[in-house]
Amino acid sequence: QVQLVESGGGLVQAGGSLRLSCAASGRTFSSYAMGWFRQAPGKEREFVAAIRWSGGTTRYADSVKGRFIISRDNAKNTAYLQMNSLKPEDTAVYYCAAGYTTYQYDYWGQGTQVTVSS
Repeated sequence: QVQLVESGGGLVQAGGSLRLSCAASGRTFSSYAMGWFRQAPGKEREFVAAIRWSGGTTRYADSVKGRFIISRDNAKNTAYLQMNSLKPEDTAVYYCAAGYTTYQYDYWGQGTQVTVSS
């Protein structure tokens, strides 16, 4: 089992930045790929970014490419999502997830709210 806890969400003006953190406990964090997803009110959950266990390979949704950066620190059992140039349409609950690949996830956090005001 892996337990995931997100933090760092909040209210920010358009054009601002936030950094989300996902702290993991339980089985070896470095064995898992990590992903970030988001769900806006009335919409389905969507993929945002993912990173392989080694940190060497990342991928992003087109909507955040060039603005968001996913990273991880295996020594701290933590994954991050640096969000820059935020837009109102980035408003959502953001979830981190862990899995054996960057396409399939077995463990999820409880989510953290990000609100971007115009």
